[in-house]
This record gives sequence, C-alpha cells and structure tokens, in this order.
Amino acid sequence: MTTQKITIEPVTRIEGHAKVTIHIKEDGSVEHAYMHVNEFRGFEKFCEGRLYFEMPQITPRICGICPVSHHLAAAKASDMLTGQTPPRPANLLRELMHMGQIIQSHGMHFFELAGPDLLLGFDANPEIRNVVGLIGANPELTVKAVMLRKFGQEIIHTLGGRRIHPNFAVPGGVNKALKAPERDTILGGIDAAISTLQIGLQIMKDWAERNMEDINKFAVFPTGYFGLVTPENGLELYDGDIRLIDQQGKDLERFRGEKYLDYITEHVEPWSYLKFPYYKPMGFPGGVYRVGPLGRLNIAEKIDTPLANAELKLFKGLSGGKPVENTLYYHYARLIEALFATERVRILCDDPDILSTDILNTRQNFTGHGVGVIEAPRGTLIHDYTTDENGKLLKVNLIVSTGHNNWAMSNSVDSVAKTYVHGPDVTQGMLNRVEAAIRAYDPCLSCSTHAIGQMPIQLEIIGPEGDLIKTITRD
Repeated sequence: MTTQKITIEPVTRIEGHAKVTIHIKEDGSVEHAYMHVNEFRGFEKFCEGRLYFEMPQITPRICGICPVSHHLAAAKASDMLTGQTPPRPANLLRELMHMGQIIQSHGMHFFELAGPDLLLGFDANPEIRNVVGLIGANPELTVKAVMLRKFGQEIIHTLGGRRIHPNFAVPGGVNKALKAPERDTILGGIDAAISTLQIGLQIMKDWAERNMEDINKFAVFPTGYFGLVTPENGLELYDGDIRLIDQQGKDLERFRGEKYLDYITEHVEPWSYLKFPYYKPMGFPGGVYRVGPLGRLNIAEKIDTPLANAELKLFKGLSGGKPVENTLYYHYARLIEALFATERVRILCDDPDILSTDILNTRQNFTGHGVGVIEAPRGTLIHDYTTDENGKLLKVNLIVSTGHNNWAMSNSVDSVAKTYVHGPDVTQGMLNRVEAAIRAYDPCLSCSTHAIGQMPIQLEIIGPEGDLIKTITRD
C-alpha cells in the first residue's frame, strides 16, 4: 500500500522539463518511481506545409543545446529527398561542425551539469551543487572547462556564422568554404582541449575508483545498444550504418538509417508524452536498447584515433568485453567521445580538401522522401521527411536521442529510487541521486517533445489521505 507520493518537478541540470514521482510504501521503501515527460510534442505537426529546404533552419530551434545535430540531420534528409549528394569537401566541413557540437555539449555536460555531483558529492547542499559551487571548489578547472566548451562553440561559429542555430548546411552541401586562417585558429586550440579532457578523464577514473560500490548498484541493468558505426565497426558520429547488438553484445541487425522503420517502432505509456522506441522482433520491453555515449562505445570495436582508442580499451575492460551496463559510466564514455572528436578535428583540418571551394552540388534527382541520421551528443537522431512534387512537407517524423533512451531513463529512475530512497524522512541527497540517474543520459527533453521547458524544481511529499506533508522548492 502506498502511503506517500514524492514529486520532483522539474528535474534539474537537464535541458527541458520533466518530473519524477516516487511512491513510498508503509515500511518506507519505494513501491515504484516514474519519470514523467510532461511537455507537449508538436514540432512535427507544425512543420507540415513548410518547404523542405527550410528544415535546416527550422529544426535547430527545437533546442539551443544541440542545434547543430538537428541542422545537419535536416540537411542530410534534404540531400536524400532531392538526390543531391554533397561533394567530399562539404561533408568534411559538416563533420567538422559536428565535432565542435560534440566537444561543446559533452564538455558542458561533464563539467557543468554532471560535474557538481562527482566533484562536490551527491549530498552537497543544492545551493552549491552547480557550476557556482565548482568555481568555489576548483576555479582553475572551471575556467578550463569553460574554455573547452568555447573551443567547440568557436568551431560552430567559424563555420556557421553563429554559436547556436547555424546557417551553414544546405541541400547538396554547405554555403561557406573554410579559409586557411580560420583553419589555423581551430588547430591552435586542439592541444588545450585535449589536455582538459585528459584531466576530466582522470577525475572520472579517480572518482570511479573511490565510488565503485555506487557504480555497481546505481541503475545497472541489461539492454540492447544502438548507433552508427564505420564499415569496420569503429566509432562513428557523422555517417554510417546503424548497428544494433543484444544484451550479450551479439549482433541483431545492421542497416542503413533510411530503413529504420523496418526495425524499430514506438510504444506509448499514459504517464508520459515521450514515446518508447524498441526493436520490433523482440517486442516491448524485451526489445529496448540504449543510445548515446554508453551505447556507442558498446557497439564500437575500435576508435580510429589513438588517444580515444587507448581509452576505449580501458572502457572495454570494465566488463570483460561484454557490454558495460553501469549507467554512471555514461560520463566516462562521454569524455572518451569528446576526446575522439577533438582528435578528429585535427584530422579534418589537416585534410587538403577542407579548404576546397567545391562545397555544393546543385544537380537534383528529386525523390520526395529523405531520411537523415546522425549521432547527436545524446544518441542517434533521425529526421524523416516526405513532400509533394513541389517540395512541400506532407509528413515529418523525428526520433530523437532522448526518445530512444526513454525506457532506460525510466528504469534507471525506478532502480535508483528503490536503492537509495527510504522514507518517511527523505533527504535532498536521496532525491539528487534519482535526478542523477536521469542526468547520466544527458537528456534533451526539449528535443524529445519539441517544446520549451522551465527549470525551477518543487518537491512535494503527500500523505496517504492526500494531505500535503512537506514542500521543498529550489530554483
């Protein structure tokens, strides 16, 4: 019998709006905990009637944290829709912008959003458990973290003319070539970015060594894993086949992104606006999978840059070669990917074609349907557009990274609540661990529901008769 219901609304240090309800039994244990995504999903519908070539400018407005991901996915979908294959230099430039997005997003999440939990502790006072607290605890590291994010943002700014909502990728290529001085400026920031990421990696490994008991009981469960790979099953963030493996690491499927509806579909629950994707042949919830940094490193057998590949070998050793199931290792995987992206920036900038002016293919072979797939920082992002003969959108389907992880986040919330929350006296530290279960996935709920969220948080503890026992509010 449930005697209390605890509501955390909204969850803090994420992008977008969600709440958590925790139902407490008479003995103080948790009966069940739910993550509710309570923003309205409507972005797909109001894009209908627009022209396809507007989508690279419209869809980045879904989110100010990962606009580049939507920008490039929309451009890739438009390429297919019009039959315009971008020249190689254009693809290099798009990928370079994407690496900037990965660096700035992953860097911000580890140091500014998840970092307060790791560096200050889950039980730290909420008033200091944020970037302000980090400045007080380690100002030198905080400045380096800010500069890391700036490095990624400046790549985006250099190519797209602005740090958010860039104007760069167009059907068939890009609208601006990279100049040699701009390339040299980017190259000049790589060493500092790598140094900061290596500091972050050491922080993560030191923290893991001290907190192994928590890592091994904090939302550890089996799922499948899903994401893009190179032809040799290497880590791939811009373009490739989708690989899906099972709980043991064995291959289930490998397919091109435009075939996604042959393999995945979505489940609906009444307590969330966010749908639950799953692998069709295994049904729901047997066919659920995880995406994002943990998922991508689990499906990758190698990384084609030396520093990140050395870290991948250490990562693989955490589970004896089987998929790593520990949710808190999302943070470790995120840093490895940021390191790869930074190394990849050097490779791209050193490519002679990066300065080419052959950046747009104007020849069309119009099909009226296009699917663009990219690995956003949070996981696999799919844009699917269908138009009439004039290019007016008839149907838009977006499956975003956070949507793929919906079941895993919900299961993590329930698991962590049952492990750490004990009533009737519920502490801020207990509740922060539940929030941390969501933050590990770095969800973008504005993307997943295509709405603007609000960030103050309110906790209500409600008694068995529906009376309000206690209210905790924090901004």
